[in-house]
Amino acid sequence: MANTTRYSRFDQIDWTAWKPVERATLLFLIQHGNVLLIRKKRGLGAGKINGPGGRLDPGETPEQCAVREVQEELCITPSGLHCAGELLFQFTNGHSIHGYVFTANAFTGHPTSTDEADPIWTPLDKIPFDEMWADDHIWIPLMLEGRPFTGRFLFDGDSMLGYDLSVGRATTAPT
Repeated sequence: MANTTRYSRFDQIDWTAWKPVERATLLFLIQHGNVLLIRKKRGLGAGKINGPGGRLDPGETPEQCAVREVQEELCITPSGLHCAGELLFQFTNGHSIHGYVFTANAFTGHPTSTDEADPIWTPLDKIPFDEMWADDHIWIPLMLEGRPFTGRFLFDGDSMLGYDLSVGRATTAPT
């Protein structure tokens, strides 16, 4: 059973016993010095810029979810997926997410706006961190360098209260 305990400080969380309420993915398509981002139109993070992604369906692998979510949000099919890292998010309201981060270097189709997201091609040196989640500036540079990571974050709404980042081999917390 997932932990819905409410935390107010990062040091209260026992990450070795932590279990997420849900699992999700993010995928960043990188080509020719640019990354394909989205402006999210609804759901958690609506209005923010992020990578396309979303919640895993029952029986779905993280890779399958990443491809499906990009297809749903941008009408393209990514290929050449690479596991870049993992993100463990605990929110003070008790919600928690285990996120799997992927990069891809190819796709078929044409990035198209949907009711979920608008596509935004962005130069790698101009990523708009000020319009993104507070943790993104911490781990996205590692992702772009090809350095695996595991990030653990505590959020109160949009505000990051604390974090820990391990660089090297991404480690999976119990799910």
